[in-house]
Amino acid sequence: MRTSTLGRTGAAVSSLGLGTWQLGADWGDVSDSDARAVLDAALESGVTMFDTADVYGDGRSEQLIGRYLADRPEADVFVATKMGRRVPQEPENYSTENFRAWNDRSRANLGVDTLDLVQLHCPPTAVYSIDRVFDDLDQLVEEGRIRHYGVSVERVDEALAAMERPNLATVQIIINAFRLKPLDAVLPVAVDRGIGIIARVPLASGLLSGKYTRETTFAENDHRHYNRDGAAFDVGETFSGVDYESGVAAAVEFSALAEQHGLAPATAALAWLAQLPGVSTVIPGARSPEQARANAAAGEVDDLPPAFHESVVELYDRYFRAAIHERW
Repeated sequence: MRTSTLGRTGAAVSSLGLGTWQLGADWGDVSDSDARAVLDAALESGVTMFDTADVYGDGRSEQLIGRYLADRPEADVFVATKMGRRVPQEPENYSTENFRAWNDRSRANLGVDTLDLVQLHCPPTAVYSIDRVFDDLDQLVEEGRIRHYGVSVERVDEALAAMERPNLATVQIIINAFRLKPLDAVLPVAVDRGIGIIARVPLASGLLSGKYTRETTFAENDHRHYNRDGAAFDVGETFSGVDYESGVAAAVEFSALAEQHGLAPATAALAWLAQLPGVSTVIPGARSPEQARANAAAGEVDDLPPAFHESVVELYDRYFRAAIHERW
């Protein structure tokens, strides 16, 4: 497994981490035993980065991770969580009082005194310009409640605004073969300033696995069913905001590209992303041990040739650039 430094945290993390939204909610039901099996498979495969949030299953994801790591004190795992989505998304709700309450809750859920990394969870755009918000985060670090802080963003302009903050350690942003804008606008700045980039939605909600067809259906409690039009949250979080039928068609071509390089589509998509300059770690989710092991294997793939990247860009230009490039 390749490793890299997670920006200003200074922590060495696996290039393939584990996103744990699936273990909490919104992807169908996952039992506690199945969740622990996923965590086991990831850890055994060399994953040392778990990403969660206080709203995943209303804290269930954090609690699962906390109990799991308490049973494995020898495990050297960096845990990143998020806060800010437990209230209506108004800038005034990103208050000192709420920060402390959310922080107390996450520390209890994870069973630790100090959180490794806390990320503002896709806050309203106006929050990035409020000095007091970042002063409060600095205070949480000073008090030993958190070691580092970062942001999870929806859009490139939000990432760039956040990276102006001198103590920001990381930015989490959607990057995948169907969402390329961050390559031009965000990654070079992150490299220049030593800010870690956590790439989320790396498989475009599973489209890049090549397993879906136009006839594929999803459970009613799966966001890929109920959020296709952005009814519940930003539509960019579901299939990266691309039209589903276009995504399926593009995924067929991506699968052929992956096979030309001797790789499964998901493996190729994750390996390509993990190898981009500036990307610190990639956090695909997994609902089974097999998925967790397959995702982690992408961190061991040899460097892909420039021609692979060129083909990804060409595919994006044909299918998606006009529709989504300026949106996020």
